[in-house]
Amino acid sequence: MATEDNGAKGGAPAPQVQPPQKTAPVAASAPPATGEAGPDGPKLTPAQLKAKAKAEKAARRAQAKEVKAVVAAASPAPAGQDGKAAKGKGKQESGGLQPPNVKPSHRPSVSGRRPSFAAEKDARSFIPECFSHIPMAKRVQTSHAHKDVHPAVLAAGQQMATFAIKDSISRLEATLLAFKKVIESYDTPKDTSLSRHFVPHVLNPQIEYLTECRPMCFSMGNAIRLLKAQVNTFDINTPEDEAKEGLLESIDLFIRERINLAGYLIARNASQLVDEDDVVLTYGRHRLVEKTLLRAKENGKNFSVSIIDDPYDKGGLQLAEILQQAGIPISYSPNLGGLGTKVEEATTVLLGGEAIFASGFLQGAAGTADVAIAATKAGTKVIALCETINFDRERISLDALTYNEIDPERNSPESFRLLFDNTPVKYISGVITEFESGTGFSPAQAILAILRKQEDPIIA
Repeated sequence: MATEDNGAKGGAPAPQVQPPQKTAPVAASAPPATGEAGPDGPKLTPAQLKAKAKAEKAARRAQAKEVKAVVAAASPAPAGQDGKAAKGKGKQESGGLQPPNVKPSHRPSVSGRRPSFAAEKDARSFIPECFSHIPMAKRVQTSHAHKDVHPAVLAAGQQMATFAIKDSISRLEATLLAFKKVIESYDTPKDTSLSRHFVPHVLNPQIEYLTECRPMCFSMGNAIRLLKAQVNTFDINTPEDEAKEGLLESIDLFIRERINLAGYLIARNASQLVDEDDVVLTYGRHRLVEKTLLRAKENGKNFSVSIIDDPYDKGGLQLAEILQQAGIPISYSPNLGGLGTKVEEATTVLLGGEAIFASGFLQGAAGTADVAIAATKAGTKVIALCETINFDRERISLDALTYNEIDPERNSPESFRLLFDNTPVKYISGVITEFESGTGFSPAQAILAILRKQEDPIIA
């Protein structure tokens, strides 16, 4: 590069120099940009230093572009994007560079919480529109629950959503025990009363959370209706301690009479229908059938049991192990394949019910209706066992598509499975509840007459 002579006589100032022409970026090995003379040349004028600084700046920019081009090549952008688009895509939230083989973590939502149950939304999308009205259990993150939901209710809801608690009576008992915790920790706010505040502001959020986790069964709905009726019986001037004590006693009485005592009486009455050398056929595993068979064995009766299992739930396998340990001969079928032969060999069919509608239709685990229909056609009597808390006074159902649930574990784009089916009245010989005695049983269509025999003890 040409330079002006900087050595004028007498210390006179150096003559003015025209601004230099634009030059290409200099290499990184250029002389230092200082006023001192370099090892290979004289001192530079201020104008030359300025030009040299610009050149170095241009060189640094060119080097930065080369680095960014290397990063963009490691994480290629879609076809058609230019360098600027690739630059924007490779930029990370933290401002640093991300290794090309590491997947970015999920970004939090605007509220700071991670999106809730994206997988659940995808699972629902598999269901055809004509079946979209049928609900399905789902796990609700506790962080997304209402702030007033009690920890005991949160735990119960998670157990129901994951089917750790499955049958209706177990879910009912878990619900009532959780509600006892809610009542014990409740304090009535100032200037109000328990009878006015507890249900809308405390109890309803608990119910909504449980329903969101899994659709409410009939026994839970009946018990909650009775509990709300009990709250409404309190006068506005009833002391809080007295009202809370009354609710807790009512729940204890309900569990003792409508769950524990009811199960005991049904097992006692149904066991008297089992005779010597009978072949009792059942489907899957139901709490009342299990109690009945064990009670019959305790009474000294010799009989055998034929179990046809639900191929998905496999509860019948557990029942077979329990009965075998009790000394009862067992015949086990893992599915409905040999149903026709099994019902012809049986003398009695015992089926457990999850609910009975006002029309007398029995709701049971999917496959129950197949067993009842085949047994009736073979001339074998079919006895259903069900507590009256599982009876529905108002609703009727003629098919299994009105009140049902979709199995969340067996739901795919190819197919989905319903958890329950409905058995018509004509395929049920009779129903045993806690109100029958001896070897008697009531017709399934007499449900309303059975309900009129008893008073709800929780509001007595």
